[in-house]
Amino acid sequence: MSTGKIAVAGATGRLGLHVVDVLTERGHQVVPMSRATGVDIITGEGLAEALSGVEVIIDVASWHGSEQEAATEFFRTSARRLQEAGRQAGVVRIAAASIIGADKATAGFVAAKKVHEELLLAGPLPVRILRAAQFHEFVGQLLAWRQGDVAYLPALPTQLVACRTVAEELADLATDPDDPAPGTPIPEIAGPRKEIMAEAGRLLGARRGIEVVVVDGAGIPDAEIAAAGGFLPGPHAKLAGPTFLEWLDTQP
Repeated sequence: MSTGKIAVAGATGRLGLHVVDVLTERGHQVVPMSRATGVDIITGEGLAEALSGVEVIIDVASWHGSEQEAATEFFRTSARRLQEAGRQAGVVRIAAASIIGADKATAGFVAAKKVHEELLLAGPLPVRILRAAQFHEFVGQLLAWRQGDVAYLPALPTQLVACRTVAEELADLATDPDDPAPGTPIPEIAGPRKEIMAEAGRLLGARRGIEVVVVDGAGIPDAEIAAAGGFLPGPHAKLAGPTFLEWLDTQP
């Protein structure tokens, strides 16, 4: 399906770069929105101009840290800005990326995404949400946060998924001409199999010369929910490759 212009909020971020790439490959006219392109979805600078003639907004803008209060404030502001500016510009819908288990979260970044979902859905424009598992790329981020030469990673279950896979699914959702049937659960996308975060870290750490020590997850927000599988995909989720190891073998 060919839509009109599609604006991507967070276009220069980890997921945003893939979304822009996928949409461009499919022949869509893309308006990349980020501070780097002169559009600030928090202050609103350049937003009205960027949304001129836009039919769909894809929101993959994210806060750069894991601290709950700051992330919540970012998402609270961005949701209201995009809804209001989108309404004024005549946008048809917003599609947004979220995290599997956001509805269960009580603390940390994932709880901030829960607020993000709620505020987007409360706005005037129709919203389609795609909940994704943690990205393969997130493992490298965990290693980068280490202190010294050793990374301490939790032995928590996850179902890691490639950013590119999420971008393709989100592009499908954003451009689907048919509205989901009433009562349809929020769609989920995850990798093909369950992984343990610390074991994925060990695979990557071995290639980067970083020692990974497995810890029990204490101190991580909602560790008990995670340990019980609360952030794993539900039965209606779409599972798509590559696995973490397959993805790792394609990385430079």
